[in-house]
Amino acid sequence: MNQTADAPLRRRDLKALAAFLVICLVVYGANGLVTAISVEGWYQALEKPPFNPPDWVFGPVWALLFLFMAVAGWRVWRSGPWPATRPALTAWGVQLGLNLGWSVLFFGLQAMGAALVEIILLLAAIVATTVLMWRHDRVAGLLFLPYMAWVAFAAVLNAALYTLN
Repeated sequence: MNQTADAPLRRRDLKALAAFLVICLVVYGANGLVTAISVEGWYQALEKPPFNPPDWVFGPVWALLFLFMAVAGWRVWRSGPWPATRPALTAWGVQLGLNLGWSVLFFGLQAMGAALVEIILLLAAIVATTVLMWRHDRVAGLLFLPYMAWVAFAAVLNAALYTLN
């Protein structure tokens, strides 16, 4: 193909990447709004385990992870037709919804026990999404590994906070 014929495909790919980035940015922003409700008062008053990271770590880590999620989703989207990619992209959407749900439960409703159950479901969804993405695009699967590790750590942290408080 020549460059003129490739231009619509490049524009389509860039629009899709932008859409995945916007979706992830919206969820990241919603998580931030929900977190802001409790982080300065309720969360600060909780007894923390010794391995609790400083508060400033969470924002940059989540920003990077949401960027990875967006790029991974986009890579799978462009890897094949909808019938083939639907399971992976459906799992991608489910884990994104569960991600937001955890923030609502933990920070919004201050329900650490329910959040602990939910984060275990989130982790299972991330594992499933990673496996499904890997089958379409190895880079997409690899992009989900840091997210999986961070959420596993967050689940341990959630459990510790629940136990201590």
